[in-house]
Amino acid sequence: MSEFEVSHLLDTNIVAVRNVRCSGTCRHRSAEECASATHLVFPYRGLYVRHVGSDQVVADANHVLFFNAGETYQVSHPVEGGDANLSVSLSEPLLHELVPSSLLNDRGALGFRRQHQRIDPRAQVMVALLRHGLENGSIEPLEVESLVLTLVCRSLGPRTSHEPQATFARSRLADRVKVLLASDLSRRWTLAEIAAEIGGSPVYLTQVFQQVEGIPLYRYHMRLRLARALDLIAKYDDLSALALDLGFSSHSHFAAAFRQTYGRSPTDFMQSAGRS
Repeated sequence: MSEFEVSHLLDTNIVAVRNVRCSGTCRHRSAEECASATHLVFPYRGLYVRHVGSDQVVADANHVLFFNAGETYQVSHPVEGGDANLSVSLSEPLLHELVPSSLLNDRGALGFRRQHQRIDPRAQVMVALLRHGLENGSIEPLEVESLVLTLVCRSLGPRTSHEPQATFARSRLADRVKVLLASDLSRRWTLAEIAAEIGGSPVYLTQVFQQVEGIPLYRYHMRLRLARALDLIAKYDDLSALALDLGFSSHSHFAAAFRQTYGRSPTDFMQSAGRS
């Protein structure tokens, strides 16, 4: 594939949805890019790092990223395999109506004051339902628009999102852990193994990660693996094979984790996504 592939999944007068895939050949910082419009980006596969000046964020399936119109940035890919994202653009009046004022900058032009924040599992499911439904033609424009608005509200709501709150050094340490987890998503990591790779004690790493992300490290890793399942599930006829490929000990272990996290079974999700 070329460096970028962009699929236009839907365009209405208030909502635009794109599927953006990158091959990830640029391991170090890319040339500067500039967003033409303010939009929200939901990574659902792979990992990359987005740099805005001296600030950086790790983009993975547990987060939404905010791209501001006219803001320059660079991207690097510390993990092989590229990435894929669902990009959502809303009309400016809708953004003003939906986005809490605390998330917007005070520079005049509409834009977010930070680069990203963590989303919850229900938002991850909405991203997957949108993409699968649009790609297989099982969802109508009115339903897409409604689902997009719900997704944006959920992703930005104070009860279902998390704003990173930590020192620069602790945020960088958590970033290194995220990159390590993404380097082998199906691996059954232990705290001792992560500490050996990153440096520092297991206790310190878990405390730092909890402070930065607001959830335990093990749960963060589990959500990444299950988000990968949301991405891949339409390609598997045998869910036991999917479970093993993602590092689960069995189909029942995978199904139980999926239901506990998303409130539905893998089979129920496939039916909702338009695949029986």
